[in-house]
Formats: sequence, structure tokens, C-alpha cells
Amino acid sequence: MTDRSPQPQPEDSSTEHDTAPEPVDVRRLAPDSLVVAAGRPARTAEAPVNPPIWLSSTYHSVGPVDPLRRSYGRSENPSWEPFEEALGELERSSLPALLFSSGMAAVDAALTLLPPGGTLVIPRHSYQGSLVAVHEAESRGQLTVVEVDVADTDAVIAALPGAAMLWLESPTNPMMEIAEIAVLTRAAHAAGALVVADNTFCTPLLQRPLDLGVDVVVHSVTKYLAGHSDVILGAVVTSDAELRARLLRTRTVRGAIAGSFEAWLALRGLRTLAIRLERSEATAALLAARLAEHPAVGRVRYPGLPDDPGHARAAAQMSGFGSILALETAGGAHAAERLTERVRLWSPATSLGGVESLVERRRRHETESLTVPTNLVRLSVGIENAEDLWADLAGALA
Repeated sequence: MTDRSPQPQPEDSSTEHDTAPEPVDVRRLAPDSLVVAAGRPARTAEAPVNPPIWLSSTYHSVGPVDPLRRSYGRSENPSWEPFEEALGELERSSLPALLFSSGMAAVDAALTLLPPGGTLVIPRHSYQGSLVAVHEAESRGQLTVVEVDVADTDAVIAALPGAAMLWLESPTNPMMEIAEIAVLTRAAHAAGALVVADNTFCTPLLQRPLDLGVDVVVHSVTKYLAGHSDVILGAVVTSDAELRARLLRTRTVRGAIAGSFEAWLALRGLRTLAIRLERSEATAALLAARLAEHPAVGRVRYPGLPDDPGHARAAAQMSGFGSILALETAGGAHAAERLTERVRLWSPATSLGGVESLVERRRRHETESLTVPTNLVRLSVGIENAEDLWADLAGALA
């Protein structure tokens, strides 16, 4: 027979296990912990460790209309919010990020902050999609574009009077030029211009433009943040509540929203950003040093090389030199094209920031800037074995 009599209890029968611990203060965490901890559900009994996917286009409307109540999937979706929270924390913004359907949708939203007919100052070697977008807008009379060499600080400052927005990339795509972000931002603000920075190459683990005074940060989430070449997404981050409200309105009205599953994939990819970046950056530094000594290579563009023109600036404003580099083949455009055809471990493909290493001759695109050398090859270093990557490159160059 089972003894059902009361059992003696420990002298200390406190209810400490019934009380949930205080949530971790993510702002006190190092970035490589933050990518793992941010955007998690509350720690309540039986709650999931990872946020779920919400697959619904609309929500129950009960009672009077309340603008703060969730109502329709184009305006808000709980699947976006964990990633937006995490990216906002990583960029040290006081506000969550805004997730968009693509990097170009994020670029387009940021450009709506320009007044009609306003002047935009932009690096001549920006991402080609951004340059195509602004020049098409200029052809419609919506804005005026002024292209500058962003590495020439004096030239950029000279172009700022009368400008409404300064657009920054650092390093630039694909020329790897480094801008003096803080200096240029101060000069732009003094001229009355808003400053937007594309931080896709660096991610907030290597560079935080908001800390350097920038107003709005743009990301192609497709690249390093998601990290697996399987989603198309973009994001915008700002600490200015009024600017964020305008960007949110643009996203809602224009409908450039993220899919629930894509947002979930991006957050899952973000969890490994620190270790992916640490691995690929170390390999990029090794490859850049070896390529700089290779007889078939005329020049290597990588800010981590001590003799790179942007090395000192990059060291001052970045916590690492990143995983993108560019080389110029000694044999011209034909040799560059042959390199992309001969590699086997490297994938000849556009885009960057995934776990796989990618190689591309940029001037194969007709919309690429004509000041990009025809023999320039951009390398996005992945997480494969460094010696295997080098053997594949060296063999193709030979």
C-alpha cells in the first residue's frame, strides 16, 4: 500500500523557483553574446526558447478601433519583431530596426527621407543597385545626384553645401575605400544634411555608424546578417523616433514587407554571425597577404593590409577589417575572367556575406561604375578551410 501521509518538508521552503529571474540586460553584453541573446521570448514556464513564426495576414478585431492594436499583416507581424529588436540592439539604437523585403527596399525607403528635388551626395563607388536607383530617380526629376570620391574627405565636404543628404559606404563596394565617417557626418550636419550609411559590409559587429553620428543605417540583411544565401531582406536602423515613424509609414504604404519565414531565417542566421565573421575575417587577412605577393596579382584592395590607403582610418573606426577583398589581375580583364572560370571551391556568383566563398569580376555587370577597373575581382570569403581556399585561388591564378 502506498504511504499517503504528509511527507516532511525541508526547513527552507522558499518560493524562489516560482519567481522568474530578471531578464538579462542585453545592452551590457558583448556583441558576440548579443547576437545570441537578443530577440528572445520572455522566460516564462513552457515558453519557447526561439520565437515562433506567425503565419497570418490579419488579426481578430474586437471592440472599438485602436491604432495601437494589431490589425493587419502589412502593418505589423510578430515574426519581424525579434529580428528588429536584435538588430536595433546590435547597432546600439534606442529603437528597434525596421525589416524590409529586400536591401533595395531599405535603400528606397531611406531615399524617401530626401525632400523632393533635394541634392544627394553619394560615393561614386557605392553598391551599383543604389547608384542605379538614385540616377533613375534623378532622371525623373526627383533628386539631384552628386558623386564623390568618399576617401577624399576634403572633396566630400566641398560637395556638401546645399545638399539634403549624404550617403556613405565604408568600405565601398567593390573598391574597398574607407570614409572618415565621423568627420564627414559632422560636416554634413553642419551643412544641414541628413546622413545615411550602408553598413552591409561591416555589420554592427565591426562598425556602428550610429555611434559615429550617422542618422540612418541601411543593411542588406541578405548578406552577412542572414548569412546563408537563402533569403532576400533589408533593414533600416535609426535612433530618431520621427525618422523611424516616417520610414515605418513608407514600409506600410508601399508594402515592402518581409515574409514571416524569411524573418525567422534571418534571425536564425544572425545567431552565428560572430563566429562566421571571426572565421571568414581571419581567412580574408591571410588570403590578402598572400595575394599581395603573388606575381599574377597587380593589386590587392583590403583595409587590413598595412600599406592599404584606408588602413589607418579603418583601424580607427572599425573593430575588424572584414571578410571582403578585391584583387586586380596582372593580366587584365581576360585573366580576371579566367580566374572566375577556373576556381572550383570558390563559387562564381554575385552577392556576398554567406558561408560559402564567392568570386566575381564586377565589370561584367553593365551597370557597374566605369571607374571600377575591368580586371577587378571581388572576393567574399566564407568559412571553408583557409588552405583549401588558397590552393583553389593559387591554382586558378597559375
